[in-house]
Amino acid sequence: MSSVQELSAFAVTMTATLQVLVGVIASIALVVGGIGIMNIMLVSVTERTREIGIRMAVGATPADVLAQFLIEAVVLALLGGVVGVGLGVAAAVGVARVAGWPAIVSPGIILLAFAVTTAVGIFFGYYPAWKASRLDPIEALRYE
Repeated sequence: MSSVQELSAFAVTMTATLQVLVGVIASIALVVGGIGIMNIMLVSVTERTREIGIRMAVGATPADVLAQFLIEAVVLALLGGVVGVGLGVAAAVGVARVAGWPAIVSPGIILLAFAVTTAVGIFFGYYPAWKASRLDPIEALRYE
């Protein structure tokens, strides 16, 4: 009977270890994805400096520009989240079929994934959006 208890304890320990490992890998992936979003948005701000200047010259407030670029960052992050969730569900179903296990994909986890993706988009998109909203319209219109 003790061997069954030992085996059960070992399985619990291995499951906890794998959960921590997957959490660390997911955290690293989120940070790398967030840095990618920030870089894409910074390039977008640089390339669209004249557009920002025109918008501000005709009456857009810094809050309007901030909201525009923040929404773009969140949409970019959510598109990445859709691809990631799709690939994750496909991988889970594929591995479950090969291994003969039941595939369980919780809708709550998918919603959590999109919530985290939105948070990453807001967190890493805020600086480029803030930078865009602080441009001087006259200098932005002169930008080549």
